[in-house]
Amino acid sequence: MSNATAVLEALKQAGKPMRTGEIVEASKLDKKEVEKAMKELKVEAKIVSPKRCFWEPAK
Repeated sequence: MSNATAVLEALKQAGKPMRTGEIVEASKLDKKEVEKAMKELKVEAKIVSPKRCFWEPAK
């Protein structure tokens, strides 16, 4: 499983928008790896930010 997939799964399982720190805890990945994966997911439009500093899967 790629880091991007792990981050996306953590967001889907949470069922609510999450901060980066919460995603780090849920995915059990290093913060730098989570940030890199999130950047990739943002470019692919797989995650969106409903409010500042919070992220959720795109619908």
